[in-house]
Amino acid sequence: MIKGKSALGNASMIREPHSLPRRESGGGQSWLNYVPLIALVLVSALVASALKRSYGPDANPAHWMHDFMGFFLVVFALLKLFDLPAFADGFQKYDLLAKHFRAYALVYPFIELTLGLAYFSFWRPTTVYLATVIVLGFGALGVVRALWRGLDLECACMGSILKVPLSTVALTEDLGMVAMALAMWWRVRSS
Repeated sequence: MIKGKSALGNASMIREPHSLPRRESGGGQSWLNYVPLIALVLVSALVASALKRSYGPDANPAHWMHDFMGFFLVVFALLKLFDLPAFADGFQKYDLLAKHFRAYALVYPFIELTLGLAYFSFWRPTTVYLATVIVLGFGALGVVRALWRGLDLECACMGSILKVPLSTVALTEDLGMVAMALAMWWRVRSS
Protein backbone atom coordinates (compact mmCIF):
# COMPACT_ATOMS: atom_id res chain seq x y z
CA MET A 1 0.00 0.00 0.00
CA ILE A 2 1.43 3.40 -0.93
CA LYS A 3 1.58 5.72 2.06
CA GLY A 4 3.40 8.79 0.75
CA LYS A 5 5.90 10.31 -1.65
CA SER A 6 9.50 11.18 -1.03
CA ALA A 7 11.04 14.54 -1.95
CA LEU A 8 11.92 13.11 -5.36
CA GLY A 9 8.33 12.19 -6.09
CA ASN A 10 8.90 8.43 -5.91
CA ALA A 11 6.27 6.48 -4.03
CA SER A 12 7.60 4.86 -0.89
CA MET A 13 6.24 1.48 0.03
CA ILE A 14 5.24 0.66 3.59
CA ARG A 15 4.03 -2.83 4.34
CA GLU A 16 0.81 -3.21 6.16
CA PRO A 17 0.48 -6.23 8.47
CA HIS A 18 -1.91 -8.00 6.10
CA SER A 19 0.63 -7.74 3.28
CA LEU A 20 3.43 -9.55 5.10
CA PRO A 21 4.74 -12.51 3.10
CA ARG A 22 3.11 -15.88 3.74
CA ARG A 23 5.19 -19.00 4.31
CA GLU A 24 5.22 -21.36 1.37
CA SER A 25 4.84 -25.05 1.98
CA GLY A 26 8.15 -26.36 3.31
CA GLY A 27 9.59 -22.88 3.80
CA GLY A 28 12.25 -22.68 6.50
CA GLN A 29 12.14 -26.42 7.06
CA SER A 30 15.82 -27.29 6.52
CA TRP A 31 17.72 -27.92 9.74
CA LEU A 32 20.63 -25.99 8.20
CA ASN A 33 18.59 -22.80 8.68
CA TYR A 34 18.88 -23.37 12.43
CA VAL A 35 22.65 -23.98 12.73
CA PRO A 36 23.27 -20.58 14.41
CA LEU A 37 20.56 -21.24 16.99
CA ILE A 38 21.74 -24.83 17.59
CA ALA A 39 25.30 -23.56 18.03
CA LEU A 40 24.18 -20.96 20.55
CA VAL A 41 22.21 -23.53 22.57
CA LEU A 42 25.16 -25.95 22.58
CA VAL A 43 27.71 -23.29 23.51
CA SER A 44 25.39 -22.05 26.28
CA ALA A 45 25.16 -25.59 27.64
CA LEU A 46 28.95 -25.98 27.48
CA VAL A 47 29.55 -22.66 29.25
CA ALA A 48 27.05 -23.59 31.98
CA SER A 49 28.67 -27.01 32.36
CA ALA A 50 32.15 -25.50 32.62
CA LEU A 51 30.97 -23.01 35.24
CA LYS A 52 29.14 -25.74 37.17
CA ARG A 53 32.38 -27.67 37.39
CA SER A 54 34.00 -24.65 39.03
CA TYR A 55 31.36 -24.75 41.81
CA GLY A 56 32.62 -28.15 42.94
CA PRO A 57 30.99 -31.58 43.27
CA ASP A 58 28.18 -30.35 45.52
CA ALA A 59 26.98 -27.69 43.07
CA ASN A 60 23.29 -26.94 43.09
CA PRO A 61 21.60 -27.97 39.78
CA ALA A 62 19.93 -24.55 39.69
CA HIS A 63 23.38 -23.02 39.17
CA TRP A 64 23.62 -24.78 35.80
CA MET A 65 20.24 -23.39 34.71
CA HIS A 66 21.17 -19.91 35.93
CA ASP A 67 24.43 -19.97 33.99
CA PHE A 68 22.80 -21.42 30.87
CA MET A 69 20.06 -18.79 30.86
CA GLY A 70 22.49 -16.02 31.76
CA PHE A 71 24.85 -16.82 28.89
CA PHE A 72 22.03 -17.46 26.42
CA LEU A 73 20.26 -14.18 27.19
CA VAL A 74 23.46 -12.10 27.21
CA VAL A 75 24.55 -13.47 23.82
CA PHE A 76 21.07 -13.01 22.33
CA ALA A 77 21.04 -9.41 23.58
CA LEU A 78 24.48 -8.81 22.11
CA LEU A 79 23.42 -10.11 18.69
CA LYS A 80 20.44 -7.74 18.73
CA LEU A 81 22.57 -4.77 19.79
CA PHE A 82 24.93 -5.12 16.79
CA ASP A 83 22.22 -3.48 14.65
CA LEU A 84 19.49 -2.30 16.99
CA PRO A 85 17.33 -0.52 14.36
CA ALA A 86 17.32 -3.59 12.08
CA PHE A 87 16.43 -5.81 15.04
CA ALA A 88 13.56 -3.48 15.94
CA ASP A 89 12.29 -3.56 12.34
CA GLY A 90 12.16 -7.36 12.34
CA PHE A 91 10.78 -7.65 15.87
CA GLN A 92 7.93 -5.27 15.10
CA LYS A 93 6.67 -7.63 12.41
CA TYR A 94 5.52 -10.23 14.92
CA ASP A 95 5.86 -9.11 18.54
CA LEU A 96 2.47 -8.04 19.91
CA LEU A 97 3.78 -5.09 21.94
CA ALA A 98 6.62 -3.98 19.65
CA LYS A 99 4.19 -3.87 16.73
CA HIS A 100 2.47 -0.90 18.38
CA PHE A 101 5.36 0.57 20.38
CA ARG A 102 8.73 0.78 18.61
CA ALA A 103 10.30 1.93 21.88
CA TYR A 104 9.65 -1.56 23.29
CA ALA A 105 11.50 -3.11 20.34
CA LEU A 106 14.45 -0.78 20.96
CA VAL A 107 14.52 -1.53 24.71
CA TYR A 108 13.96 -5.30 24.41
CA PRO A 109 17.66 -6.26 23.99
CA PHE A 110 18.46 -4.31 27.15
CA ILE A 111 15.73 -6.21 28.98
CA GLU A 112 17.31 -9.48 27.84
CA LEU A 113 20.77 -8.24 28.82
CA THR A 114 19.52 -7.25 32.27
CA LEU A 115 17.84 -10.63 32.75
CA GLY A 116 20.98 -12.46 31.62
CA LEU A 117 23.21 -10.53 34.02
CA ALA A 118 20.68 -11.06 36.83
CA TYR A 119 20.86 -14.83 36.23
CA PHE A 120 24.66 -14.76 36.39
CA SER A 121 24.64 -12.76 39.62
CA PHE A 122 21.72 -14.60 41.27
CA TRP A 123 20.19 -11.16 41.88
CA ARG A 124 16.65 -11.41 43.27
CA PRO A 125 16.03 -14.82 41.68
CA THR A 126 12.26 -14.91 42.27
CA THR A 127 11.81 -11.51 40.60
CA VAL A 128 14.03 -12.55 37.69
CA TYR A 129 12.10 -15.81 37.20
CA LEU A 130 8.81 -13.92 37.13
CA ALA A 131 10.17 -11.29 34.71
CA THR A 132 11.48 -14.07 32.43
CA VAL A 133 8.09 -15.80 32.39
CA ILE A 134 6.30 -12.54 31.58
CA VAL A 135 8.71 -11.20 28.94
CA LEU A 136 9.43 -14.46 27.10
CA GLY A 137 5.93 -15.86 27.62
CA PHE A 138 4.38 -12.74 26.13
CA GLY A 139 6.94 -12.90 23.31
CA ALA A 140 5.87 -16.48 22.60
CA LEU A 141 2.31 -15.26 22.01
CA GLY A 142 3.51 -13.07 19.14
CA VAL A 143 5.42 -15.99 17.63
CA VAL A 144 2.33 -18.22 17.93
CA ARG A 145 0.20 -15.58 16.21
CA ALA A 146 2.70 -15.16 13.35
CA LEU A 147 2.97 -18.93 12.88
CA TRP A 148 -0.80 -19.34 13.01
CA ARG A 149 -1.15 -16.68 10.31
CA GLY A 150 1.49 -18.50 8.21
CA LEU A 151 3.78 -15.48 7.95
CA ASP A 152 7.16 -16.03 6.30
CA LEU A 153 9.40 -13.94 8.55
CA GLU A 154 12.92 -14.08 9.87
CA CYS A 155 13.18 -14.48 13.61
CA ALA A 156 14.61 -11.34 15.15
CA CYS A 157 15.81 -13.46 18.07
CA MET A 158 19.38 -13.46 16.76
CA GLY A 159 19.35 -9.88 15.59
CA SER A 160 19.79 -9.01 11.94
CA ILE A 161 23.21 -10.63 11.59
CA LEU A 162 22.24 -14.29 11.77
CA LYS A 163 19.26 -15.32 9.68
CA VAL A 164 16.95 -17.85 11.29
CA PRO A 165 13.37 -18.35 10.09
CA LEU A 166 10.56 -17.64 12.54
CA SER A 167 9.22 -21.09 13.30
CA THR A 168 8.29 -23.51 16.03
CA VAL A 169 12.02 -23.54 16.91
CA ALA A 170 11.78 -19.88 17.99
CA LEU A 171 8.63 -20.73 19.89
CA THR A 172 10.38 -23.67 21.57
CA GLU A 173 13.26 -21.38 22.56
CA ASP A 174 10.87 -18.92 24.25
CA LEU A 175 8.83 -21.62 25.92
CA GLY A 176 11.97 -23.52 26.99
CA MET A 177 13.26 -20.44 28.79
CA VAL A 178 9.83 -19.93 30.39
CA ALA A 179 9.81 -23.58 31.51
CA MET A 180 13.29 -23.28 33.03
CA ALA A 181 12.32 -20.08 34.86
CA LEU A 182 9.15 -21.75 36.17
CA ALA A 183 11.13 -24.81 37.28
CA MET A 184 13.57 -22.62 39.23
CA TRP A 185 10.70 -20.57 40.67
CA TRP A 186 8.93 -23.76 41.77
CA ARG A 187 12.14 -25.04 43.34
CA VAL A 188 12.54 -21.83 45.36
CA ARG A 189 8.87 -21.83 46.40
CA SER A 190 8.95 -25.44 47.56
CA SER A 191 12.19 -25.05 49.54
